Amino acid sequence: MSTTTGHRGDTVSSEQPPTGDAGVAALLERGRALATPELRAAVHRLEPPMDSVAAYHFGWLDADGRPSTAGGGKAVRPALALLSAEAAGAPPETGIPGAVAVELVHNFSLLHDDLMDGDEQRRHRDTVWKVHGPAQAILVGDALFALANEILLELGTADAGRATRRLTTASRKLIDGQAQDISYEHRERVTVEECLEMEGNKTGALLACASSIGAVLGGADDTLADTLEAYGHHLGLAFQAVDDLLGIWGDPEATGKQTWSDLRQRKKSLPVAAALAAGGPASEQLAELLAHDAKTHDLSNFDEHAFATRAALIEEAGGREWTSEEARRQHTTAIRALDGAGIPGPVREQLVALADFVVVRER
Repeated sequence: MSTTTGHRGDTVSSEQPPTGDAGVAALLERGRALATPELRAAVHRLEPPMDSVAAYHFGWLDADGRPSTAGGGKAVRPALALLSAEAAGAPPETGIPGAVAVELVHNFSLLHDDLMDGDEQRRHRDTVWKVHGPAQAILVGDALFALANEILLELGTADAGRATRRLTTASRKLIDGQAQDISYEHRERVTVEECLEMEGNKTGALLACASSIGAVLGGADDTLADTLEAYGHHLGLAFQAVDDLLGIWGDPEATGKQTWSDLRQRKKSLPVAAALAAGGPASEQLAELLAHDAKTHDLSNFDEHAFATRAALIEEAGGREWTSEEARRQHTTAIRALDGAGIPGPVREQLVALADFVVVRER
């Protein structure tokens, strides 16, 4: 049995986990366990107080700087990076630098997104800007982005250079998507096509990179890397479609965010765009309300009924159902992208299981 040493000296199996729900849980845990020691080492390079601020963001320290066991993210991206290495016939450990680099870029974006969106909670804790101030959120985010490229380039191989190019391209698209998202908040209407383009940049690009970066580090040619990237892109669109549903109708106890969180931020997410495009009385009434909202500088004095009314109109116009169907469509397209790629059977099964997990999650 292949093993490696994880955080706190635990021995973690790097063998291919089983399929099914238990297999997905094992797959996510393997990604977390193999990537976390290197992620901690990368964060340790930062100058104080950035190192402790980053550690707070990752859940390793509490607000007072004491060790914490707060839950981190879902670890989907590290799991994908390790799986993509195996898709190229390499050991999963080959993908660890890619997993760490992608996680650093992902968390750079979260730090900045929380500040730009005014989010005060993430993973059931106060966000970094709320605890340590906006300046630290910006600086630590920038530092994580720089570290991501260092981690890959320090490998000093041609494949590492190829991986870095893919990561920087994905990072630029991610930033493009965030800029689009912000600009849409103050528009009365956004088309479904515009929304899909924005979400393909904001979420799809980095998941696409995570799905291919391990394979690139393992020496895969561009044909296989591009196939895995296509899978990850459509997986990202499915992931974001589910996020959009949770952003309006998610249980705050599960998501760690306020009720109607996306409506509070004027997000023109897929359910909203689809509802506005549907036509009919509910769609027209929603359009009138959102046009009024776009001219209102502060929604903080809106009561729960106001947001519940908008959510009900989105659902009545068909935005919720359409988005659920779109998540399933993107899931199917992601799986089909793997056909004919010559990926080992057990690895393909895990990629499929991970895609299934993305469309049925509750947070």
